Amino acid sequence: MTFKMLCLDIDGTLLNSNHEVSLETKHAIQTLPKDFPVILVSARMPKGIMFLHKELQLKTPIICYSGALVIDVARNGSYQPILNISMTLPQMKNIYQQAKMKHIHIGFYRDDDWYVEDMDDWATQEKDIAKTNPTVIDYEGLFRILGDSHNGANKVLCMGKEEEIESLESSLKNACDGELTIYRSKPTYLEIMHHTVTKTSAIRFLQRKFNLKQHQIIAVGDNFNDIDMLQYAGLGVAMANAPEQVKQIANEITLSNDNNGVAKVIQKYLL
Repeated sequence: MTFKMLCLDIDGTLLNSNHEVSLETKHAIQTLPKDFPVILVSARMPKGIMFLHKELQLKTPIICYSGALVIDVARNGSYQPILNISMTLPQMKNIYQQAKMKHIHIGFYRDDDWYVEDMDDWATQEKDIAKTNPTVIDYEGLFRILGDSHNGANKVLCMGKEEEIESLESSLKNACDGELTIYRSKPTYLEIMHHTVTKTSAIRFLQRKFNLKQHQIIAVGDNFNDIDMLQYAGLGVAMANAPEQVKQIANEITLSNDNNGVAKVIQKYLL
């Protein structure tokens, strides 16, 4: 079977535990033909991905916010959106109210902007991981701004203690009645997008752009928000550091993110 597109999750997959791309993984990616679509697929905002995209010398589209925003490299070298899906302002307000009642940190992401109400420990932690800086703003003011633009957030990120996040996830799923995509990207992180948004929906969008078949796609990931794309791809590969539930649905398990698992997949199937 000939594979013609590689979709890579970032955290826990492409990046090792030091949040870096190893030399072996970088070399494997850069050994692929220049026109081979290596697609970075992440819940991160564009700023949190573009520096890695440039480091790897890629010229292909990027899937941000788990599929809510897809950007591509224009002729002038700038990044331009080619797919942009946002939630409504009432949905944002409802999430905010429920998270606030549970004393959970909440951040809003729209286009390439990240908004927080204050720089608490959660915001500082995310800033250090994603190497991006949020805008600190009163959320009532933010809601007024977004209300005028008629364009809500691409993603909401809630961070808190594991039991608090579980409680919020349950209450939101009961309240939203399928109007939102809600999942935990780690035990303490809850990610929320428009109900049509998944990593797979964005991959399908790019699949049409590159005129590829489903069986020609390899997807590699390590967490629950990667399950849908691992199941969709012709070859779904879970990292050795993935939870057991993710490994169980994968076609194959590669080495961990600290042992160049992505490089091993490329070497086995693409080189």
